[in-house]
Amino acid sequence: MKRTAEFVMGLIAGIVGILCGFSGVLFGGIAESLQVDGAGVVSTASWVAIAISVLGIIGAAIIKSKTALGSLFMIVAAIVGFICISFFYTVPAVLFLIAGIMGFARKNKSGVAA
Repeated sequence: MKRTAEFVMGLIAGIVGILCGFSGVLFGGIAESLQVDGAGVVSTASWVAIAISVLGIIGAAIIKSKTALGSLFMIVAAIVGFICISFFYTVPAVLFLIAGIMGFARKNKSGVAA
């Protein structure tokens, strides 16, 4: 079954998530240069969010062949990314979550859920 909507949403979420992660790294770096307490945590969490966004892109790429695994990757990316950098990751988290739920909920032509 074509899963173009899930693929496109996952791809957009991954790209936006990577950009959000890099903005978190930027703000963390600025805070470190200003010697703000806890700035290193922000940078580290942002790098984790970038890695998780790549996992979400992988999930989007495999959603057509392995629907359950791809959907799981995107849902995990939504949850972990939001935990890492919360507000910065809101848009990618919502997109990953919607795409992941769509992957699990949409039925194949045979009438059986993925």
